[in-house]
Amino acid sequence: QVQLVQSGGGLVQAGGSLRLSCVASTSITSIKAMYWYHQAPGKQRDLVALYTTPVPGTTNYADSVRGRFTVSRDDAKNTMYLEMNSLKPEDTGVYYCAAELFTMVVSWGQGTQVTVSS
Repeated sequence: QVQLVQSGGGLVQAGGSLRLSCVASTSITSIKAMYWYHQAPGKQRDLVALYTTPVPGTTNYADSVRGRFTVSRDDAKNTMYLEMNSLKPEDTGVYYCAAELFTMVVSWGQGTQVTVSS
């Protein structure tokens, strides 16, 4: 199993930007795919972005964030990032990163709060 430690997030005004980080305890090149989920208050956890990690990797985004959010990686730092631009109040919530191993085991980060004020 891989451990994931998240950082970033915070309070930002609508239209602003934030960057979330997710550091894995192992090389992310050994991970099948990594994901970012968003859980709004009182709502279910929804997938917003994914990155299939075997090089070169592919990305995909939920319609709600496409064009505003960008997922990237730094293999040397075993880190995945979520760059969030043009933030909206509805982007408020807890963001979780997740890693799916080739063994189908999924690990989760601890979550990080993002609050977008109007």
